[in-house]
Amino acid sequence: MSVTEQQRDSGESVIQIRRCACVVKGGRRFSFAALVVSGDRNGSVGYGYGKAVEVPLAVEKATKSANRSQQKYAIVDGTIPHQVTGHFRASRILLLPAKPGTGVIAGECVRLVLEAAGVTDILTKSFGSSNPLNLVKATFDALSQLQTREQVERLRGVSLS
Repeated sequence: MSVTEQQRDSGESVIQIRRCACVVKGGRRFSFAALVVSGDRNGSVGYGYGKAVEVPLAVEKATKSANRSQQKYAIVDGTIPHQVTGHFRASRILLLPAKPGTGVIAGECVRLVLEAAGVTDILTKSFGSSNPLNLVKATFDALSQLQTREQVERLRGVSLS
């Protein structure tokens, strides 16, 4: 069951809510798991995964986890500085910078992560598994590999002109 409610004001998005069943003597006992992305739309974004007996509690746990895990990533003028590939288990994601006006060309899960980070123009392609949790983790792997021109100059000790 996929939920695409995006709360624009707080920068939080519920990506997925899963229902789990534990079979016990009297029948089935249900629990819920929620995947949430939270960001400030200015380069800082994080994700959280929460489990509980009821949906609102699971979303609340996931939101707290997402807020705690927020990190700053290199976003330049609404896009990414260079092409990058991220992977997690069987999911791979390719992120390509795009010219202004292109928009966010991405699947549902990747789109919510990138919009929460403040990316407005990007092209993406996912390969392999389409599991939402794996795609989100692959997207964060790709974002963690991003470096700005200034970071590369400092790292190499040269001036790129």
